[in-house]
Amino acid sequence: MKVDVLGCHGSDSLVRGPQGPIQCGTCGFLVNDHVLVDAGTIGARLYLEDQKRIRLVLLTHLHFDHIRALPTLADNLVGEIDEPVVVAAIPEVLKGLATHIFNGDVYPDFFRLPDPAKPIFVPHALKPGREEMLGGLGITAVPVNHVGPAVGFLIRDGEKTVLMSGDTHRTDEIWRAAKQSAGLRAAFIECSFPNELSELAEVSRHLTPALLAQEYSKLESSDLPVFAYHLKPRFRERIRTELGRTGIPRVTVLAEGQTLQF
Repeated sequence: MKVDVLGCHGSDSLVRGPQGPIQCGTCGFLVNDHVLVDAGTIGARLYLEDQKRIRLVLLTHLHFDHIRALPTLADNLVGEIDEPVVVAAIPEVLKGLATHIFNGDVYPDFFRLPDPAKPIFVPHALKPGREEMLGGLGITAVPVNHVGPAVGFLIRDGEKTVLMSGDTHRTDEIWRAAKQSAGLRAAFIECSFPNELSELAEVSRHLTPALLAQEYSKLESSDLPVFAYHLKPRFRERIRTELGRTGIPRVTVLAEGQTLQF
């Protein structure tokens, strides 16, 4: 399984790094070149020929930083693809896209355009807790604890599985499901705020390094690689330092442009 990190932050911002500027993008992960997990960053990282390979988009929830590049992906694909792209999410998210985004006012309805018989996007409603084969992968959506309906994903490619938590606070079901998954190779876990902002993490239903360590312990694994993402850019270095103090043996803060192989 290959995962390309298009965007991995909780906001879009240019920040200063030790070796120059870092362009932080909102969350988007390209799996095996044709499956997109969240749609925060697409066209800013992919050439058109790469965008045309996307056949499936998995959305964790409706918040803007996870869907913001979906409208422009539709624009880019008009006249460029023969078959529509499947947009898979829980029903509440699909309804929200139709009501609030692709409604003809905020953006054209690319679930019907350019031709209702041949649109750019087609919806697919996910049933939480049940694995479905989509895009050649086993996809299991699992509810998590966030503001509004949200899921994380277990993504299986043959005998290899990765966990993507999506945006979440303290939760249990996704860790139980992950523990039962054969071939779990890595956990992508959100970590939005530093420890001193634990109250903000509570009300916004996100994690801090201390909370991430508590959630990770539910996997009961001593050596599973952990990839922290959804960091708010202005706290990136502080969160990185605090994650290093958690005692998790194999924790990495993701960066845009990385390619991971499992």
